[in-house]
Amino acid sequence: MSYDEVVRGRRSIRGYRPDAVPRALIEEVIGLAMRAPSSMNTQPWHFHVLTGDALDAIRRGNTERMVAGVPQSREFRTGEAFAGHHRDRQVGVAKQLFAAMGIAREDKPRRDDWVLRGFRQFDAPVCVVITYDRVLGGSDDTAFDCGAVATALVNAAWSRGLGTVINSQGIMQSPVVREHARIPDDQVIMKSIALGWPDHDFPANAVVSERRAVGEAATFVGFSD
Repeated sequence: MSYDEVVRGRRSIRGYRPDAVPRALIEEVIGLAMRAPSSMNTQPWHFHVLTGDALDAIRRGNTERMVAGVPQSREFRTGEAFAGHHRDRQVGVAKQLFAAMGIAREDKPRRDDWVLRGFRQFDAPVCVVITYDRVLGGSDDTAFDCGAVATALVNAAWSRGLGTVINSQGIMQSPVVREHARIPDDQVIMKSIALGWPDHDFPANAVVSERRAVGEAATFVGFSD
């Protein structure tokens, strides 16, 4: 694919085929992602790539603890709940997804099941947990750099026919993730990325979230035209 095809064609994938993803292909995708820029070349990121029994154990631990009411324990800052137009965009894409899946507003069981899919990393065959070195935790550049490498990873995956969705639900129960992913204490868990071969028959995979126009997002200063 050309760069434009990757960027314009990529979308979040929430339904996957069960087929395994070759380790060599994942290594190729991560290698491309690691060309992302980082502040003064610090490259603060680490990738913990999970499949099989280890990933299944995290899925179980996440869902069981969340259903039991165990408070979430994300390690990276969560911030305040979205409000205003940011909340409007969040609700907007949720409406698109529920409509695609045929989930009615009053259908609480199916809505709850949809939420649990996130805690199961959307049943993808692979999950990539991104962490950063704890010693860099006071630097805002570190979060920026990890965001850059996550974006590079999802685009690289798409260019190879793989689907992804970046999510935080998969790491809500950090003790479970840390144990089964064997993440050392000197790293902070930041994000998880579900990865696998897209199931093109899964209705939500056809959803393309709306984007603002450039004129709404960008301000140009000093140009003659």
